[in-house]
Amino acid sequence: MSDQPPKSYLHVIRERYCKGCNICVAFCPKKVLALKSGKVFAERPWLCIGCKMCELRCPDYAIEVRAAEPEPDKGANGAEQDYCLPPEACDD
Repeated sequence: MSDQPPKSYLHVIRERYCKGCNICVAFCPKKVLALKSGKVFAERPWLCIGCKMCELRCPDYAIEVRAAEPEPDKGANGAEQDYCLPPEACDD
């Protein structure tokens, strides 16, 4: 069995392009998507398997599925350096 956490996915929905046609909802094999007030939204994002059927079938390019990046592991003792910060900002 794998020690890696299950993959998760982000749903980028461009509401101004969505016309509420329900095609993405109908093609989702895991029933992740739903319509609310005439626009699509990810009702159950934790069920997404990343097949991108919603993205591929949307006639208006209103939805995009991306793999969620896992948070970097800071280590048990916090010894890893954050190289985004200037050196003087670190308490070493």
